This record gives sequence, structure tokens and C-alpha cells, in this order.
Amino acid sequence: MSLRKSKYVAAFAGVALMMGLTACSAERTDDAGDDGSAAAEAGGLIGIAMPTKSLERWNKDGAHLEELLQEAGYETTLQYADNKVDQQITQLQNMINQDPEVLVVASIDGTALAPVLQTAADAGIKIIAYDRLINGTDNVDYYATFDNYNVGQLQGEFIVETLDLENAAGPFNLEPFAGSPDDNNAKFFFSGAWDVLLPYIESGKLVVPSGQSPASNDDWASIGITGWSSETAQSEMQNRLNSFYATGKVDVVLSPNDSLALGIVQALEGSGYAVGTDWPLVTGQDGDQANVMNMLADKQAMTVWKDTRTLGDQVALMVDQIVTGEDVDVNDTETYDNGNKVVPTFLLPPVVVTKDTVQSILVDSDFYSASDLGL
Repeated sequence: MSLRKSKYVAAFAGVALMMGLTACSAERTDDAGDDGSAAAEAGGLIGIAMPTKSLERWNKDGAHLEELLQEAGYETTLQYADNKVDQQITQLQNMINQDPEVLVVASIDGTALAPVLQTAADAGIKIIAYDRLINGTDNVDYYATFDNYNVGQLQGEFIVETLDLENAAGPFNLEPFAGSPDDNNAKFFFSGAWDVLLPYIESGKLVVPSGQSPASNDDWASIGITGWSSETAQSEMQNRLNSFYATGKVDVVLSPNDSLALGIVQALEGSGYAVGTDWPLVTGQDGDQANVMNMLADKQAMTVWKDTRTLGDQVALMVDQIVTGEDVDVNDTETYDNGNKVVPTFLLPPVVVTKDTVQSILVDSDFYSASDLGL
């Protein structure tokens, strides 16, 4: 085992224990052999393509992965694409021209990268899809992400438990949102939540006054918010409140992530909702600082936290395993079909955070300092 791999294994040991999942290995199809190991010891170039700097989490993801790889002796090129697909394609092409050993790609549009990834494959460059699955191509070697269906499940279960839907009389007014239609993960987030909530909608315990209630998981994109835009979510929530809540109040908003939750909260504030009187339950995901502050102020009920440091740790390990020619750790070889192939995947576990657990989960783990959150 190389010194570099030992470093990553040590960093990742706590994550593996937390997951309780048994990882298997996927062998590379090319023969790295001694040449690959020598290249790794001498360093090499790794390309990192991130979607945007406009969301806090992608800034942290990119910076953390780049730091890990540089500490391990690799050169890196890190690019953010401003949520513009053509820009990301151009950035990837420029990276390919620099002859990297591996490309790590968090895609903007999971269906638009097949041609540029074919160019990468023709050049012998391996591809790791980072957090977002890349669809419609054979040229995705590995995928690393969190259990995104479970993210939605956790949101749905939190709603059920907090409203006590099994026992409360109801009905409760629900307004559901879904993520960006071009993000493959958004389908999993919504499906996980909807599988939990739909039975309560069908029984009448939950009602959706706006009518924005997909009949099945397959219709999730009909309520998707393009680009995960806070502003679009705010406008959509304001329209629903103005059009369908002249009388009555919304009780719960299913927001798949924190950026949408920010816009939803702003719409609620603009419509006169007040914490402590008629403020609804609002879900989220990512643990962004502004949203954690909203949780502490009782404006957001929960977030599903994906410690993206562990995702970076795992991807850095996978990069090193590819370059050194070792077997690459995966623990799911059945779920993530991109339309061309089932992509070998490593799944990490998400965690629910509430106001009461901000200190124990986010601060004690050094994800935030107490002063970051005014604690």
C-alpha cells in the first residue's frame, strides 16, 4: 500500500465505520502496472470540474478536494462553470488538452457531456462523476455520491413524525418543491420524499391547495426549480401563497435543498408569516450557513447534511486508486443506471440536523465554528 493511500484510508476510516456498508472493489480495465504507480509517485494532473461558485457547498467541495489531492502530490486544475453547460464543456475540453490522469466531474446537465467525455476516453482519461450522475454515456468509470434517495426519505419521515401524521386529525396544507430537472439527483431526492408522503396525500391527511402535487415520482420535474435557484423558488412560493392562500395557511413546505429553502423562507416572510404563530415546517438539505442560521431562528425545521468533506476524502482515495492501478472501492453496482451502463458507485450516508443538534453535529465536527453561527 502506498503512503498516499495510507493517508486516505486513515482519513476515511471513520466514514466507513459510520456507513456500516460493505465495500467491494471494481477493477480497472486498463493495465496501470508499475508505470501507473511510478506516475503517481511523481505526481500527475487531476482535473476537477464543479458546477458553480454561486452555491456555498460547491465552493467547499472544490476547495477541499483540490487541497487533498495537492497534499498527496498531485497537480490540479479546478474550474467552476457558473451553471452554464457550454462553459463546463469548454472547461472539460481544455482540461483534456492538458492530458490529466483523471477527471472529476460534478455535472451541470447530466445528459450533455457524452461527446466531450468520449474525447476524454479516447485519450485514456478516467472519469469519476462527483455527486451527480452523468447520463447517456459509457465513459463514466465511477460515481461517488450520497444516498440521495435516503435524503428524500429523511425529509419525508421528518414531516410525518413532526406533524404526527399517523395520529393527528389534519388535514395539513403541504406545498412540495423539487430540484432542477437537469440534475439527476433531484429525481432521487423527490422520489425518496414522495414515497413517504404520497400515501398521506391519497388519504387526505395532507392536501396541496396549489395543485402542485405530482401523481407519481415520474412526474417530479413538473414542479422542479431550474438551476436550484433561490430567486425562482421565492417567486414560485409567493405565487402559490397569493393564489391559493387568501384564506388558510400553509403548514409544511417540502424543500429538497437549502438554496430553495432560502427563497421559500423569504416568500413566507414577505407574506406575513411569523415565527411562533403560523410559521410552517420547512425542510432542506446541505447545511449551508445561512440555512443553519435560519434553523437556529426557527425559520427552517431541518436540513439533511451531507458532510461533503467525506465525499472529497472518498473521491481523493478513488483518484489515487485509479492512478496507482489498485482496485477502486465501490459499494453499489446495481442502482445507478445512466442509460448506457450501471456505473460502479460509492454511496455515503446523509444525516438529519435540527436546531437541537447543530452543536453536536455541525460544530463539534468542526464543519462550522460556534462563532460562524453566533453560538
